[in-house]
Amino acid sequence: MTNLLYATDSYLREFEATVTGLAEGSVVLEQTAFYPGGGGQPNDLGTLSAGSQRWPVTGLKRVEGQLVHLLDGNPPAVGTVVTGRLDWDRRYKLMRTHTAMHILCGVIWRDYQASVTGGNMEPLAGRMDFEFETMRQELVAEIEAAVNQEVVAARPVVVDILPRDKAFEIPDLIRTKINLLPAGIQQVRTVEIVGLDLQADGGTHVANTREVGRMRIANYLSKGKINKRIYIELDE
Repeated sequence: MTNLLYATDSYLREFEATVTGLAEGSVVLEQTAFYPGGGGQPNDLGTLSAGSQRWPVTGLKRVEGQLVHLLDGNPPAVGTVVTGRLDWDRRYKLMRTHTAMHILCGVIWRDYQASVTGGNMEPLAGRMDFEFETMRQELVAEIEAAVNQEVVAARPVVVDILPRDKAFEIPDLIRTKINLLPAGIQQVRTVEIVGLDLQADGGTHVANTREVGRMRIANYLSKGKINKRIYIELDE
């Protein structure tokens, strides 16, 4: 199985790896810093290179249990040592956005005990759905002020990997309305915004909330009787 370097170091921009397999014209690597997508966070983009050859990485997916890198062009042969380089500007914006979503989730859980029912993001923008019966402008303004207080509080963001049974001893570890963690997963990666939020999560994050920058609630909508959607945006 591919060693997932991003799981322990979100700031890794470049890495070397050996091609260990081919699948549908794409490559399997012994290790990777490319995030494959999941939990609302899109996959990374970037390049693989070897010598004078260069292959844009256009996506990632699972094929028969293997994580494959989708490439533009004929892939390198098995055994080739390649250098992977992330589109760092895009990745870092996604890291900031993902942490912003956890700040929003943490504040709403702490202050209103509302569960998450869905979410998605792109660089510097995202949306989350919560179990609110009502949503009004005054409430939105309160939430926006609270999340920005957590940004300037400069809270550390800590990643840990725990045995499944130990992880599920943590109260409210799963914040989504439905537990999407597969039963076969025996180790659970957690992301903690110290003093605010602790969740099971597989994505990439910044190391401190101050890196997120100012967060704006750009819009809010009713998506059902007890389902309200909040849209956020971040500054460049």
